[in-house]
Amino acid sequence: MGWNFGDLLDLIGPEMPNDAPAFIHGDRVITWPQTMARSNNLATALIKNGAQPGDKVAFYLRNGPEYMETMAASFKARLTHVNINYRYNAQEVYYILDNADAQTIVYSSDFRDIIAELKPQLTKTKTFVEVTPDGQVLDGSFAYETLCNEGDGKPLAIKREGTDQLFIYTGGTTGMPKGVMWSHNAIREVQLDAMRKLGAAPETEDQVKLMMGMMEERPCILPACPLMHGTGLLTALGAMINGGCVVTTPAVGLDPQELWQAAAKNNVLSMAIVGDAFAKPLLKELDDNPEKYDLSKMMTIVSSGVMWSTEVKRGLLKHLPQATMTDAFGSSEGLGFGSSQMTAEGEIATARFAIGDKCKVFDENNVEVEAGSGTPGFIALTGNIPDGYYKDPKKSAETFREVDGIRYSIPGDWCTVEPDGTLTLLGRGSVCINTAGEKVYPEEVEEALKTHADVDDALV
Repeated sequence: MGWNFGDLLDLIGPEMPNDAPAFIHGDRVITWPQTMARSNNLATALIKNGAQPGDKVAFYLRNGPEYMETMAASFKARLTHVNINYRYNAQEVYYILDNADAQTIVYSSDFRDIIAELKPQLTKTKTFVEVTPDGQVLDGSFAYETLCNEGDGKPLAIKREGTDQLFIYTGGTTGMPKGVMWSHNAIREVQLDAMRKLGAAPETEDQVKLMMGMMEERPCILPACPLMHGTGLLTALGAMINGGCVVTTPAVGLDPQELWQAAAKNNVLSMAIVGDAFAKPLLKELDDNPEKYDLSKMMTIVSSGVMWSTEVKRGLLKHLPQATMTDAFGSSEGLGFGSSQMTAEGEIATARFAIGDKCKVFDENNVEVEAGSGTPGFIALTGNIPDGYYKDPKKSAETFREVDGIRYSIPGDWCTVEPDGTLTLLGRGSVCINTAGEKVYPEEVEEALKTHADVDDALV
């Protein structure tokens, strides 16, 4: 059967203290009992309005409790999460909705005009739910709060499977965005693998309940990056599914002051960011106001997706000497390609990672690259990997392919294997620059530029 997040939420919800916060957004607190009732009501409403197991729910939302509540409701109703980048223009939003065959869309009133513009074209989408502060919604849409509050709040009598899916649409770096199909069981097993490395992990439902009752301190996570980005989404999901609290901030853009205030106020243990684009403004705020925030509870900052330079990590550790800077090498197509951890006691070179225990590096002929050879190769991950790309068998066959009878995820990231077995990330092969017979990777150029004292950020 496998793990299912809807079943896990039904399992841990009753074990949580009545006053335990599930989500904090500014001054707004939603407790675990409230979250369970609201997500149950929302799940029931979506089913009553025609959603069937496997149907897609598009999330057109900024960070906030509504994102996580809707995800919980989708899990419980056996519906599939689809992320929409809220920075997209109308036609880009339409592409995602159409490509994903979205049956339901939950959107913020901030994007009402775009939904109104697209609605005549959205013939596949049957249910529109608007998150609105004043109860006013677009004609034909439901008010989000109404659906969450109407009903008895009881769990759904529904049989779920570990094969139920969650989609993460790529950013379209190498073409149009593609929907990466993850099963609940695969993501949960990735989570458990990480817990096993730290010690014991709950391997059965009974052990999950036992763990909930024994936890003295529950994880409190602040995703500084968007929840519609894989890093933010999966970090928040990890906290939620382990009975923790997800903290979000009301600011529309990146507001370092508000983020650090929220972290200090709520005793946040971990923050999720996306590389230097987030880390540099956060560091500047601490440098400018070194005594302003009590961040003694902060134990880790985790980043994934883009370069996070050693210099910036070093700067953050001056303010957070107790913390670990965790740089996760992953993508929408795979979790656990590699990682690096830097503390105040030791440094790791930029773009250098310890290879994941289920990874290999292959050259263009599918021959495993030897450590220290200097030969560049593709990083490949086996084990708990996605089912493929939605409605794209050609790309699925290219990325998720067999080598020597073993299925791997090979999204196209080039690296070299150092003599000590660590990886040096070079970049995505599809955007490699060929010049005078040599291969140059944009990430290499960006890294060199960003190390200059007068350069805040760079994109090649």
